[in-house]
Amino acid sequence: MKIGILSYHFPPEPAFIPGSLAEELAARGHEVRVLTGFPDYPGGHVYPGWRQRWHHETHSERLSVRRVPRYPGGGASIRGRMASYLSFAGSAGFVARRFLGDVDVLYVFQLPATTFAAAGVLRLLGRVPAVLHVQDVWARDGADEAGEGRWAARMGSTMTRIYRTAARIAVAAPSMRDLVVAAGADPARVRLVLNWTDERIFHPATPGAAARQLVRRDGRCVVMHAGTIGARQGLETAVRAAAALDRTMDLVLVGSGTAERRVRGLAAELGADNVRFLERRSPVDMPELYAAADYQLVMLRDLPELRGTVPGKLQAALSCAAPVIASAGGDTAELVERARAGLSCPPEDWAALADRFWLAATIPPPTRAEMGRRGRAAYLREMSLPAGVDQIERLLHEAAGREAQPARSHEENLLKGRQTQ
Repeated sequence: MKIGILSYHFPPEPAFIPGSLAEELAARGHEVRVLTGFPDYPGGHVYPGWRQRWHHETHSERLSVRRVPRYPGGGASIRGRMASYLSFAGSAGFVARRFLGDVDVLYVFQLPATTFAAAGVLRLLGRVPAVLHVQDVWARDGADEAGEGRWAARMGSTMTRIYRTAARIAVAAPSMRDLVVAAGADPARVRLVLNWTDERIFHPATPGAAARQLVRRDGRCVVMHAGTIGARQGLETAVRAAAALDRTMDLVLVGSGTAERRVRGLAAELGADNVRFLERRSPVDMPELYAAADYQLVMLRDLPELRGTVPGKLQAALSCAAPVIASAGGDTAELVERARAGLSCPPEDWAALADRFWLAATIPPPTRAEMGRRGRAAYLREMSLPAGVDQIERLLHEAAGREAQPARSHEENLLKGRQTQ
């Protein structure tokens, strides 16, 4: 088939889902055309060596990537983000008919940032069927900022329109299906497709001396949170829990974000010497850091819209065979418990999380390793790249009205997953 892909982010940004999907579909014989912007995530500035311009198109075998200008304000205020989203919608619409007009089916990597562009492109392409891969149904990224409600309402109504027109919808978490259907999607068109991680990077590793020195100070249990320190994670809960166990375990926070100053301030206020902060690291360094720690911490606040969200750090940890502590509700905790890959507790309950930290520290290393192995097996079985692309490819065939090709067998999926290690 001729497959179009619309994605706000694309490599070299850390956008491994649309990036790896495009490569895999091209490798399977499809002609793939990607419409995206110039790379600026996560800093909100166009990457060094890149210059925004209208005529920027790259080609490789069966894969073409067209980049269009957008306002590089994705990491700024709500107004900055909306300016970026709307400018991308305008730019994408300007070139969509010529670049994507003859595709058989359009795949949309559906983030809030893509919503207005998706609506405009689908309207311009007319009868081209679309498959939406929904990552987030909540547009209220700036809940504390003026004007957020107006933008949330506008984005919500636009999402409803594209849910109703999509030929197929893939959701990235089980409970997200209910949210999408409540927002207007036809239940018969919605399928669950769990996200995968960048398997070229995230796989079981052995920590080197440098990683151990960075992560560990002594023989105490180390729980690591790697990624964004933002409003959605609620890492203040983790700091309070760790402060109650200052002689038992260490909490290592790797990354940065809008809530970093507040979280650092709380750790200082509580005198939590067992809470340490490391600067953001390259993804290629993370598997060794994961292996140097004892557990990976996955946190989400207790918000209704987050119960249907599975953060990407969960797949990364499971793929690396790292045991997990999940302070979250809904699908995230359920996936950890079902895989028997770690421990979980309700979100935003520091006493319950302190209890999990204490229990984690008492579990012997062989049992921790077994948790990691079970998590890795669950990842290969349910969340791997081959399994996910098989499902997306099937939805693309269905949307285009073509008979889907036979999917790989379960054994073939596992074999390919091992070959990526």
